[in-house]
Amino acid sequence: MPLPDGFQDWAFWLALAIGLGALELISLDLILLMLAAGAIVGMFAALAQLPELVQVLAAVAASVAALGFVRPSVVGRLRAGPTLVLGHDKLVGRQGLVIEQVSTQGGRVRIDGEVWSARPYDEDLVIEPGAKVDVFAIKGATALVHQVPELDP
Repeated sequence: MPLPDGFQDWAFWLALAIGLGALELISLDLILLMLAAGAIVGMFAALAQLPELVQVLAAVAASVAALGFVRPSVVGRLRAGPTLVLGHDKLVGRQGLVIEQVSTQGGRVRIDGEVWSARPYDEDLVIEPGAKVDVFAIKGATALVHQVPELDP
């Protein structure tokens, strides 16, 4: 049984996408990858047996959209690199252990092996020694902490 006219067009689009994807491995600038994505859209248009002009327009539209919207954000993330947190900001979000009662008058907690002065984040709380706390913020040399709720077994 012969295939309908134009049904083999999908193979052209697939081969184009694979070729562009392979060339992207050499260039590494993400332009050819966006064009390959457009070729995949053209392949789906061919599988839907749309006219060749519609296939080309769909592939071009998808490529332009990917180049305009997807590529800039991906390139920005790749070039930004990891976020480096320095100083006392790296302690925010960590857990500590209360070694001296923490109240509005102060207290002491051990965070990552260092002893810090501390106050409760919620001024109405008093946190007893031995309690685990989350560090919500660092103000000067004082950690603002909140007690970690514990489940009783």
